Amino acid sequence: MPRYRMLALDIDGTLVNSRDEVSPATAQAIRSAAAAGIRVVLATGRRYSRTVPLVAPLAIDSPLITASGALVKTPHDHRTVFCAEFPPPLLVEVVRLIDGLGHHPFLCADTYGQGFDFYQPPSGNINIETEEYLQLNPGEGRIDNDFFARPPAAFAAFALGTKRQMLDLEAALAAAFPNQLALHVLRSPRYRGFFCEIAPAGVTKWSAVRRVAKAYGFVDEEICAVGDDVNDLPMIRGAGLGVAMGNAVEAVKQAADRVAPAHDDDGLAEIVGWLID
Repeated sequence: MPRYRMLALDIDGTLVNSRDEVSPATAQAIRSAAAAGIRVVLATGRRYSRTVPLVAPLAIDSPLITASGALVKTPHDHRTVFCAEFPPPLLVEVVRLIDGLGHHPFLCADTYGQGFDFYQPPSGNINIETEEYLQLNPGEGRIDNDFFARPPAAFAAFALGTKRQMLDLEAALAAAFPNQLALHVLRSPRYRGFFCEIAPAGVTKWSAVRRVAKAYGFVDEEICAVGDDVNDLPMIRGAGLGVAMGNAVEAVKQAADRVAPAHDDDGLAEIVGWLID
């Protein structure tokens, strides 16, 4: 197998198992990869604040790619390496369209240092999926009274609902703003609802992985990327070695160069074995 110098890892469904745990075998694999000179980079759809707790136990010192590539920060000092940005007029139209279609928009902001992660309007269409999200994230958002007139600066937006509702929202956004947005629909194992996640055009996990790789002097062919859901597709397709977990959605398996065992079967440990044996 060629020499891979970077290992870009999704978190949910890849690094952590179905119980949201990093198994002992997986943790040891991460340490083995680092000891073999492989730069381990987490590339997740999670918010930055939910990614930082994984850094110390795994001794990861690389920038954290969060929000599916829209926010990259260094975990030791929380410095922002990259933060995507919507043109303000576009953001106004996006949040108004989401609201007009009967959904509750959220805006993700680079506000970790201020103690919160997202903004939301003072009132709106709170479905059961959104209500659950707010209950599970108390204190992590702020109300913005001018949300629809003058939205706060944001690197990403999202709404929650059923899978069908979010696919319909994705289609409506793509039709209304062609070539202006990066869109995908997925479900986090932490929540019952599906997310429609929205970023400026061109922002993906892969765009962020390439940004980090360039800083270390790595080329695409030296990157192994591992994931399980649709927001992993760009990096699975672009990396020198793209690996799907055994629990991945079918589109990811079809795009991957190899398929590993599932996250509950320590698939990541096997992948590291491929790279260092």
